[in-house]
Amino acid sequence: MTPPPAAHDYVVAVRTLCEFTARRGDLDLRFTPSPSAQEGVAGHSAVTARRGSDYETEIALSGSHGLLRVRGRADGYDARRNRLEEIKTHRGRVERIPENHRALHWAQAKVYGHLLCQARKLSEVDVALVYFDIGSQQETALVETCGADALRAFFIDHCERFLHWARQETAHRRARESAMAALRFPHGEFRAGQRELATATFRAARDGHCVMAQAPTGIGKTMATVFPMLKACAGTLDKVFFLCAKTAGRQLALDALDRVRRDAPALPLRTLELVAREQACEHPGKACHGDSCPLARGFHDRLPQARETALAAYRMNRAAVSQAALAHGICPYFLGQELVRWSDVVVGDYNYYFDTSAMLYALTTANQWKVGLLVDEAHNMIERARRMYSVHLGLDELAAARRVAPAPLRKPLDALRRGWRELLKLQEEPYQVYERIPQSLISRMQQAVAALADHLAEQGGEAPENLLRFYFGLLAFLRLADAFGEHSLFDVTRDTGQGKAPAQGSLGIRNVVPAPFLAPRLAGAHGAVLFSATLNPMDFYQDTLGLPRDCRRLDVAGPFRAEQLSVHLVGGVSTRYRDRDASLPAIVEIMASAYRRQPGNYLCFASSFEYADRLAGHIQARHPDLPVWRQAAGMDADGRQAFLARFTPDGQGMGFAVLGGAFGEGVDLPGDRLIGAFIVTLGLPQVNPVNEHMMRRMQARFGNGYDYTYLYPGLQKVVQAAGRVIRTENDRGSVYLIDDRFCRAKVRALLPSWWRPRLLPRPTRES
Repeated sequence: MTPPPAAHDYVVAVRTLCEFTARRGDLDLRFTPSPSAQEGVAGHSAVTARRGSDYETEIALSGSHGLLRVRGRADGYDARRNRLEEIKTHRGRVERIPENHRALHWAQAKVYGHLLCQARKLSEVDVALVYFDIGSQQETALVETCGADALRAFFIDHCERFLHWARQETAHRRARESAMAALRFPHGEFRAGQRELATATFRAARDGHCVMAQAPTGIGKTMATVFPMLKACAGTLDKVFFLCAKTAGRQLALDALDRVRRDAPALPLRTLELVAREQACEHPGKACHGDSCPLARGFHDRLPQARETALAAYRMNRAAVSQAALAHGICPYFLGQELVRWSDVVVGDYNYYFDTSAMLYALTTANQWKVGLLVDEAHNMIERARRMYSVHLGLDELAAARRVAPAPLRKPLDALRRGWRELLKLQEEPYQVYERIPQSLISRMQQAVAALADHLAEQGGEAPENLLRFYFGLLAFLRLADAFGEHSLFDVTRDTGQGKAPAQGSLGIRNVVPAPFLAPRLAGAHGAVLFSATLNPMDFYQDTLGLPRDCRRLDVAGPFRAEQLSVHLVGGVSTRYRDRDASLPAIVEIMASAYRRQPGNYLCFASSFEYADRLAGHIQARHPDLPVWRQAAGMDADGRQAFLARFTPDGQGMGFAVLGGAFGEGVDLPGDRLIGAFIVTLGLPQVNPVNEHMMRRMQARFGNGYDYTYLYPGLQKVVQAAGRVIRTENDRGSVYLIDDRFCRAKVRALLPSWWRPRLLPRPTRES
């Protein structure tokens, strides 16, 4: 049994040690179809199954040098042959494995060799690097007989090269924890509701549980969650991950962390902002390897200096990481990936922790980090997670891949196409959901993937874009097919062919309830806080997001008073599709009357661009003196900025936007930059075959299908849009909820508790 590490030990995994000390040469991310995690496990099993009955697997080993405690699990040991094996799965010719990858593999194998000799009192051992080709099922074994003294010297050499870093990290950790224990809240006094949220966050981090917190805009949710998580790092947490849906959320978190450091300049807090590759890439037209990109050439040789430079700055936002990387001639994006290991707080998008191949979650699991998770604007998680765990493939994509495929690949692609078309021919409706994915279709996909993988491995990953794109799509489909269940739909869409042309269509695995995928990731954090201004009703979010049954719930009272916001429910008006033409005059008069009573800046939210344009056109025709501006479909960043710039202090006019779009949340127009909002829809998702099937799945799973599919998502968008009006404790404004369904008791119960809505009668049309 491996003894627990002493309190003074710096614990490092064998893989982490070797990656730090043995990686050399270029960054080389030329695509090679490496085995999936599942294939890797199967490959290890295939190798070990060929060994004798006394063959040992997954041998826990550890050893020390100075303050270092190095530990890990060796793949296998054959005592009869005195042979330690490090097993690596791959595809294609073994000669294609880069030399710097092999050097890393050998380092791991020899460190395990030393730990085994030490544990078993061996004078020597055969160290074998076993490469197993997933495609051909062939092994290539590279074997060295190593004496215990030589292995010990190898181990000490690598430990010595890591020791300086370990001492530095130990000193950093001690200084960080000491400073965090002494932190004081940056704003002096907590705002109304802030202390309650901060206390719940601290306890979640300290005690290791999950909290779902609804807290209104204006109380300072970011600081109320960041500050207590930092306090909890002292003796409890290794890292804090702040995850958000949009760039604006990242910036709020970075600003809060800057404020903490300004008030505590002695706090050595390493804060890292993760950005997407396309945002960080300096050479977007070049491939990620040394033969193409100069910032990949010699990457691992220059990484140590760049890492030191970046960490010395503590504040590692996008600009700082880029500056440190370019100063040493390496890629900013992959420097950022490396810095995750050594950062205290990481700020990034949801997908870095929750996606199928989430880096932060993988590192947390591999390194056994105790992580505090902060999930900002958590109401966005449902739709974002659904997209993470959904995939769609079109027959046109298969056709595009086949056109550029070499002759040996056409047979498996043609077989897949035939099976696909057979399914389309038998389908009675244009859109149909099936209880299960046909096994014959899965088998043909697997055969196509195997053929594509073998071909790509032989070509060193070089292939036409359409072929690679289809290969990745097949991999994603098969990965989700392995996890298919009641949480998802398998649907087939058939396009109507022209004349005698073969039917076209698409296959989809559409996630409905992301809970089964998100629950393990939430469980992987030591403590988690999911917060938003709109998490009502909480049962809906707990059920769909996979929060544990013992998740604590918190509904924070805000700083706003009912008299700050006049909420008007407009009865007698229907915004249902069939009633829109008839309702236009009445809606326009409601908006014009409100504007005449109190001129200023207003926002009107409609259910679609077409409906927003009709409303804007109607009000311009009847009230040409009222300034109007509109959100356009596909509006870019400059267009969005120009739209918001119209909301000037003391300004007058009306902007028209789509509910649930770019201006429905995350927009801050305080004071008289915005004094009112008209919400001309209940926000319900469109009734269509997809949503109807989702509703039936929700009904079967939760017994509340309509509300879970339509009502709750719609009202969440309404409340978010209304929240644009009151942003500070001094703001005043009005909200008009225009649809007769807002008057229903069930709908009114879903509105914020501090609102005091009153019924506004339908106006008569002016002549």
